[in-house]
Amino acid sequence: MGTDPLPGRVVALQANYCLVDLDGPSELGTDGSEPGRGGRLLCTRRTRLDKSGLQVCVGDRVTVASVDWRARRGSVVGLEPRHNLLQRPAVANVSRVVVVVALAEPGLDPLQLTRFLITAEATGQPVQVVLSKADLLPAAAVEAWCRRLQGWGYATLAVSTRTGAGLAALRSDLEQPGIAVLCGPSGVGKSSLLNALAPALELRIAAVSGRLRRGRHTTRHVELFPLAPGALVADSPGFNTPALPGDPQTLAAAFPELLARLRASPCRFANCRHQGDPGCAMGGTWDRHGIYGRCLEEVEALVGARSRGGQGRQGEGGMRRRGDRLEPLLDPQLRRSSRSTLRQALEGELSSPDRED
Repeated sequence: MGTDPLPGRVVALQANYCLVDLDGPSELGTDGSEPGRGGRLLCTRRTRLDKSGLQVCVGDRVTVASVDWRARRGSVVGLEPRHNLLQRPAVANVSRVVVVVALAEPGLDPLQLTRFLITAEATGQPVQVVLSKADLLPAAAVEAWCRRLQGWGYATLAVSTRTGAGLAALRSDLEQPGIAVLCGPSGVGKSSLLNALAPALELRIAAVSGRLRRGRHTTRHVELFPLAPGALVADSPGFNTPALPGDPQTLAAAFPELLARLRASPCRFANCRHQGDPGCAMGGTWDRHGIYGRCLEEVEALVGARSRGGQGRQGEGGMRRRGDRLEPLLDPQLRRSSRSTLRQALEGELSSPDRED
């Protein structure tokens, strides 16, 4: 059993365990790593970390003690301060965020992409957009999307794992030192991109649902993979509705094109909503004006619900929580019956159950 704490980095969280890659000398040598060059341990977390409110995330720098080299087990006993934290997927000490969206199958939704970009901007690190499945659209349409997103203020790269287009440029970006996070909706091809860049990973992938034209979840947890010396990339589970910030005043800072205009021509009032308010220098001609307005309304509704004491509890303030957002409660008389309820009613009326064609 080891007694001296050893430094390392959390590369994955699985159930109640952490996978930690050690920095310093170790006695691991049978898993492909040479003795003295670090190794990977399956670690528990000391209870005092949880009691102190310290949550361990992928990418965190930690110290490990009570090491059993033969069983490759240990305990995380310390957590070093973070430089930043990407809230969802939860990754600490991020160097860059790569938001991956598909141009087709499923199609690109500007509002959904914007929500991912808002989450990425909160890290304060460089943000890049990767447009996957570029082979499914004409070259002119792909170029139009790239120009549009560059107008939003983002470096944009169109790639295709089928033709190999853009993969060399993406590999060059991801091989820069630090932690790069690939995030985006399900089915856009994040794991396929990593498999194309590093075939030895053999990450599990699945086709888009033929019925709903939506992505299937294949990545179940966040994990860091090495692409080059000092360069780690995080593959993450897809999700479709990132949360928005809780303060309306911080929303404008997540729109680079809005910030650029404000620097050139500041609004008359510091708390301007940029929605046609008197003295607003923005106007309504910029591309994401409508999207910004929808996000602002949602954030303001959330703040209003909190001020009325309805945060997170059904029936208070006329709001209820669904996932990461609040939505207004509907009058029961106006609520539509679910498909399962309708199906059960039909089955009660018919002599035989319905069958799919």
